[in-house]
Amino acid sequence: MSIWLPYINRFRAYLNLEKGLSDNSVGSYLQDVSHLQRYAEGLELDPEAVSFEHLQHLLAQLSDLGIAATTQCRMISGWRTFYNMLVLDGDIQLNPAKELTMPIRPQHLPDVLTNDEIAAIQSTFDRSMPDQDRNYLIVEILYGCGLRVSELVNMTLSCIYDAEECLLITGKGDKQRWVPINSRALRLLLDYIAQTRSCVQPKPDNERYVFLNRYGTRLSRNYVFMFLQKAVQEAGIQKHVSPHSLRHSFATELVQNGADLRAVQEMLGHAKLTTTEIYTHLGAQYLRDTITNYHPHYRL
Repeated sequence: MSIWLPYINRFRAYLNLEKGLSDNSVGSYLQDVSHLQRYAEGLELDPEAVSFEHLQHLLAQLSDLGIAATTQCRMISGWRTFYNMLVLDGDIQLNPAKELTMPIRPQHLPDVLTNDEIAAIQSTFDRSMPDQDRNYLIVEILYGCGLRVSELVNMTLSCIYDAEECLLITGKGDKQRWVPINSRALRLLLDYIAQTRSCVQPKPDNERYVFLNRYGTRLSRNYVFMFLQKAVQEAGIQKHVSPHSLRHSFATELVQNGADLRAVQEMLGHAKLTTTEIYTHLGAQYLRDTITNYHPHYRL
């Protein structure tokens, strides 16, 4: 049996019970530590014997293999969390990953959809058909509320507060936040529940979910991705679009129109403001494009 296995099992319990992370997040952390485990076992090191220099060497190997800086940053975060647990449990005194320098991550600005492009996507749905009327609504909510697709498919009937025009959304780490929903989207949502969803018999354990397929089970993330891709193609939009593009577009619209960054952070459910600050770069690009198009010296 690997000497690392008891530590890995403790780490899984720590992430689940003490950190309260989702299954997806726990899986990601365990995967990050698995890379460290394979490296250390090759050197016959137990977790407590791994040093800062060992971790530096492993990072250098990852760079030589062409592992992206974003992936390396995620791994470092996973290692720090793992060794924080060992410090808390008294196995070691100092976290060897604490002083690792994060690689510089390239700033990838995602494709952002305009309001006209959103309307073009929605125009591809035949709203006389229940499934497509539901898909029209999904696009409206993703763009109008800035939800993650996982948050949308996990929405429950009890999270809708129609009098307050708000949704109570459960995000990463089971953290809840209030997200405003505009009156048009709310009306479409309530109409869908009353007229379309009410005609579907939910399967056991699916009764609470808002968005169901024709068989009465909760929609999958993959289904949302697939129908959106099809609609984008039919709309003739030449951009790489995913459900997350609608969330990006929601945030970009707010920032470009002067919304407070901390309010945007709260609505998106970002744990750190630095995550939200990418949209200030999008705003800067928007301003640069504007001055290029309209200032006479930029047209020379």
